[in-house]
Amino acid sequence: MNTLTTVLLVVLVIAAVALGVLWYFGRKIQTNQIESQKLIEQMAQNVTILVIDKKKMRVKDAPLPKQVYEQSPFYMKWAKVGVVKAKIGPKVYNLITDGSVFNQLPVKNECKVKLSGLYITEVLKGGVLDEKTLKKRQKAKAKAAKKAEKEAKKAEKG
Repeated sequence: MNTLTTVLLVVLVIAAVALGVLWYFGRKIQTNQIESQKLIEQMAQNVTILVIDKKKMRVKDAPLPKQVYEQSPFYMKWAKVGVVKAKIGPKVYNLITDGSVFNQLPVKNECKVKLSGLYITEVLKGGVLDEKTLKKRQKAKAKAAKKAEKEAKKAEKG
């Protein structure tokens, strides 16, 4: 019984230390992310682009400047990101997006986006809607139509 409690105590201490380390690094990464998000929002500008092509590929294999690969965190070097080849004005650029924005971008169409450096943060106009957003909009329109009907009936009676 004594050895069992000792083993459980050691395992509990190791688990507590591991959780403490994970908590510390998680907080550090979270503060860095908040600072990065503020910087991205400051640098953002609205631009109209023509999407030529889009692919999901690793940062290492993407046709991006070397500096992007060197500055990306170690866990992002093997992850796949959305790479968009787009024409902005007379020049063609390779841009990066996250998953939700990547799915909204239409290929071979113009759309208005919020751009921060080489990173597309949001599709403002002309994007393709996913099914979930489309259903929400349809429900909202139906709800507004029912409300308008009820108000029209009240106006007729009163």
